[in-house]
Amino acid sequence: MSRKAIALLSGGLDSTLAVKILLEQGIQVEALNFTSPFCTCTGKNAGCKSEAVRVAEEFKIPIKVMHKGADYLEIIRNPKHGHGKGMNPCIDCRIYLLKQAKAYMEESGADFVFTGEVLGQRPMSQRRDTLRVIERESGLEGLLLRPLSAKHFNPTIPEQEGWVDREKLLAIQGRSRKEQMELAEELDVKNYPCPAGGCLLTELSFVPKIRDVFDHSDELNLRDFRLLKMGRHFRIGERTKVIVGRNEGENEILERAVQGGEAQLRWAEGSSPLAILTGKSSPELLQTAAQVLLRYTKALPQGETTIEVTLDGAVTKLPVVNALDEEAVERLRI
Repeated sequence: MSRKAIALLSGGLDSTLAVKILLEQGIQVEALNFTSPFCTCTGKNAGCKSEAVRVAEEFKIPIKVMHKGADYLEIIRNPKHGHGKGMNPCIDCRIYLLKQAKAYMEESGADFVFTGEVLGQRPMSQRRDTLRVIERESGLEGLLLRPLSAKHFNPTIPEQEGWVDREKLLAIQGRSRKEQMELAEELDVKNYPCPAGGCLLTELSFVPKIRDVFDHSDELNLRDFRLLKMGRHFRIGERTKVIVGRNEGENEILERAVQGGEAQLRWAEGSSPLAILTGKSSPELLQTAAQVLLRYTKALPQGETTIEVTLDGAVTKLPVVNALDEEAVERLRI
């Protein structure tokens, strides 16, 4: 009887190899891919989601793309097992993903879950002790297989029951990718961008932006976190932020992201990036936002000029004095 397993497929090298190994053993595989606003892993003109879909298509397996929701934001804010060096709640994140995978396993009638995790590869979430914690708290004890490092652990139920051949599983350990790359060559696995993946939550330079959203939001929403990768961000009020585009592509994304009650600003007298005002607004805050925007135009310092403001489809002209110098603007920057 053919057994069915759910794969956590990122589109990177390790998870791709794990899928290939189990397919070679005749396991029926269905993949899950999770996206979040914090993924930095990109291939050529495509992100991890697209890479995972490409791998699934190449292997001819079904794939379901799931989005980490607002509940995931609360995990980032207050993780049970703590943060890494940045805002990364790696242990809690893996538990979150695997709980979703367990629910999907039961819903789809699959027998077990597997991942591309490698013992010792990640300093926080792939130590032996934390891997045990993740398995236990996800509710997948005995049903979570890690094919690349399986021989470093006690046999799982799929191995004990003979659903998979333990002798054909591996004993990879550590941070080097040499063994995986050799295995990819052996199994004819090609085109694997983002072999290590990436998460903005681990980047120390990005942490202040994330903390700023947590500290200045009445209600968390994914849109605000997605926008952290776009433009220049300025905190001008307790519940008010200005985002200024850095190029036309970002301007277009910011324009599409504007919600009801949020203003768009452009310099009316010359070439200008787009700025959006998010959160609470007032005439005074609108003036400050306009002056921040003027820092990125050719408007004359201390000169009076005009900002075009679009709010809920209505366009008005706002007279502004370009009074904020570079130092003053940088003090507002997040």
